[in-house]
Amino acid sequence: MDDRTRADWNWFEPKAEPPPHDRDLARAFARCFASAEGQRVLAHLTAITRDRALGPEASDTALRHLEGQRHLVLHIRALAERGRLG
Repeated sequence: MDDRTRADWNWFEPKAEPPPHDRDLARAFARCFASAEGQRVLAHLTAITRDRALGPEASDTALRHLEGQRHLVLHIRALAERGRLG
């Protein structure tokens, strides 16, 4: 396997410890969404993005927009979870 091919597979490797500012940010997300209101907000964001399906008539633009929204919600949830777990 040449160096270029090997680099393409680097995303399989375990990630290094996140920098302290990333841990602080994750803790902030965890605190923000720890309350009942925060959980309600996450549930709403999940319902309008991840749990939503577009019909066969959806345009490419609409599909891309919804996928971007899903990615953002999953990123928020992942940060909150990482902050909660420490």
